Amino acid sequence: MDVFKVACIENSAGSDIEENLKLVGDLVEEAVLTSNATLVCLAEYYCVLKSSDEEYLDDSFRFEGHPALLHSKKLAKKFNIWMLLGSIPVYQGKKKIKNRSVVVDPRGDIAGYYDKIHLFDVAIKDGQDYRESSFVSAGNEAKIITLPWGRLGLTVCYDVRFPHLYRVLARSGAEFLSIPAAFTQKTGEAHWHTLVRARAIETGSYVFAPAQCGVRSWGRKTYGHSLIVDPWGNILAEGAGEEGFITAEIDTKKVLKCRSMIPSVSHNKI
Repeated sequence: MDVFKVACIENSAGSDIEENLKLVGDLVEEAVLTSNATLVCLAEYYCVLKSSDEEYLDDSFRFEGHPALLHSKKLAKKFNIWMLLGSIPVYQGKKKIKNRSVVVDPRGDIAGYYDKIHLFDVAIKDGQDYRESSFVSAGNEAKIITLPWGRLGLTVCYDVRFPHLYRVLARSGAEFLSIPAAFTQKTGEAHWHTLVRARAIETGSYVFAPAQCGVRSWGRKTYGHSLIVDPWGNILAEGAGEEGFITAEIDTKKVLKCRSMIPSVSHNKI
């Protein structure tokens, strides 16, 4: 199978996980029924976004019984689709969580997961400081998941600023890269499109980048503008900065074509 449809869901998650999951479930259903998407990608923390990472230190967010994981398993089985859970907060104990990206197959089984390596510790001139490492434990391993159409390299949000990770994934066989995000409004406006397109161009890979949008009651603004980008850097679909979804047809043969034309991945010297 060389050609398939992908959908990226763009939502504005708040602190009510049940409400968030219901909306996401409705968007997944609409995306599948209207586009015949067989891979559906969700954003970083699509299931719940709180004002502080400390609020995720709860037994209900343990991995095996995580409400978002159980919800996605049902959706995957119901619609016979692969799902990328962009990321979910997973309680690890000792006052730490993992920012975990998960792939679920059409049987509802976990195909694999990745824990975000690069944590968002920055001070932005938007009135807020971000210290993800205060309550999030970083991952330490790049991950690739085999799909029916090829191999998907998993990353999350801030990882996009570390190009060496994407070189490692591409050199290890990834044809597709996922960058689920909850980019701030300020950094999104400045850097989002450039960074996502650059990761596609420099690796000759498709990039699936579902992103959260909207403004939270405590003031946090997320940029949205989910992207699906081809291996040449062309934007195939872009979200409007509001809740909804985007879709595109993916032709895996384009990866080989682009990498043959400009074989920078194989020319890597260091």
